[in-house]
Amino acid sequence: MEQIILEKTYLGMEIGSTRIKAILMDETYTPIASGGFAWENKFENGYWTYALEDVQKGVRACFADLSQDVMKKFGIPLTTVGAMGISGMMHGYLVFDKDDQLLVPFRTWRNTTTAPAASELTALFGFNIPQRWSIAHIYQAILNQEPHVPQIAHLTTVSGYIHYLLTGNRVVGMCEASGMFPVVNGGYDPKKIEDFNRLVKSKGYNLSIEEILPAPQMAGEKLSVLSEEGAKWLDPTGTFKPGVPICPPEGDGGTGMIATNTVLPGHGNISAGTSVFSMLVLDESMKDVYEEIDVVTTPDGSPVAMVHSNNGCSELDGCVRLFEEFLALLGQSMGKSELYGLLYKNAMTGDSDAGGLVAYNCLAAEPVTKISCGRPMSFRIQNSHMGLANLFRAQLYAVAAPIRVGNDILTKGKKDAIEKFTAHGGLFKVEGVAQQVIADALQTSVTVMETAGEGGAWGMALLAAYMMKKDDLSLGDWLESSVFCTMKSKTVLPNDDGVKGFDIFMQRYMNGADAINHLENVK
Repeated sequence: MEQIILEKTYLGMEIGSTRIKAILMDETYTPIASGGFAWENKFENGYWTYALEDVQKGVRACFADLSQDVMKKFGIPLTTVGAMGISGMMHGYLVFDKDDQLLVPFRTWRNTTTAPAASELTALFGFNIPQRWSIAHIYQAILNQEPHVPQIAHLTTVSGYIHYLLTGNRVVGMCEASGMFPVVNGGYDPKKIEDFNRLVKSKGYNLSIEEILPAPQMAGEKLSVLSEEGAKWLDPTGTFKPGVPICPPEGDGGTGMIATNTVLPGHGNISAGTSVFSMLVLDESMKDVYEEIDVVTTPDGSPVAMVHSNNGCSELDGCVRLFEEFLALLGQSMGKSELYGLLYKNAMTGDSDAGGLVAYNCLAAEPVTKISCGRPMSFRIQNSHMGLANLFRAQLYAVAAPIRVGNDILTKGKKDAIEKFTAHGGLFKVEGVAQQVIADALQTSVTVMETAGEGGAWGMALLAAYMMKKDDLSLGDWLESSVFCTMKSKTVLPNDDGVKGFDIFMQRYMNGADAINHLENVK
């Protein structure tokens, strides 16, 4: 049995939209054990949410699953690690009073209930504030005159919340912070802090947002360790010991950048899961304001243009489940990975424009494409080619469509603005399929690394390792020289036929988008 030295391992955990995942990697940055916990958000009382009890339950169950995997593979209990870190869904609204009591149920990034607040703040700041951002949520609560607002003492994200339970420190990583409130020079923008406080005072609230937000931290900063209370909370068996260094908690945008080596200017990545987003590291902050493009940062503070779609692979996964049911009716079964591979690869045998089929995967509203409500929909034109391959090709194209819209604005036709795109997430586990779709959609090369399926949990483990092993290297130099220098990858280029076909699909997609808005009142 292979032996490991636990003090030379690094643990990353990511609280994702459909799965909480933990990765333990060794000193060569290779994943050696994993744990997981499946869950789903709920739409309750007009909000997409998760119960806070489920967040706690899921994190502890995921850690227990990881511990069992370590015991199974190496025959030793998981008592410690060299360092660890927590990541989670960015943005959203978690507010607590002075006694740490949750004031309203968790409002996630998926909610599109803050349009008035986001619009007013964007105008005030001269800086795009998307509906997902924490500052939009709190200001919308003020506009709504919600009774809990005067009691707010702390505002955080899901990763910041778990980090606090583990360490007692109210901090977030720099990328996570930049999705809560605009940042500049490693901290929250003081001019915008002043403008916001003045605005809410005019609404009758004596609120200092800088006292409510968690403190931002750069990647590599050492501040937090696992407390005795945190260790007992995470592992009630008492096996895992306190004292483990814990790096700043990050959002899934930040860990996606780390997992794809996307922290240097000109480098971009695509992350695809329940949501799908692209991130492009910039030489300098954007001067123009576009509601389709967020400006956030890398975990070490460089400006990033983010195009975020609220809708990713959920509808696509639903289509796959239909064929699981069909197989069951036939008295047969197939492994999920095999079924996904079969259906995805077959999609690439369809027509390059999906044969006249158009799909909208909008379980939630989609601000990038101005779709105002969640109503998944498909249609086909006359003389369309209705077949299995085209059905799935249209669904794959639907995942890419909003990202195409935002990146067209970002590059303004100058495709050389993007040096490279690297993709990661479960969508890319089937080799070459979604990768080719994204390459055709964005008309740029797309690289997928051998770790593409590990995603943000591995990226978080890398941030934990960087905190301990960075020496004097910048984050980008450390990733290049220590982690990705020997990483295997595969790059695909845009296919001319695929580019032409996606352009035709995209025109139909945009022309038909208003149809969903007419369904808003259909219950």
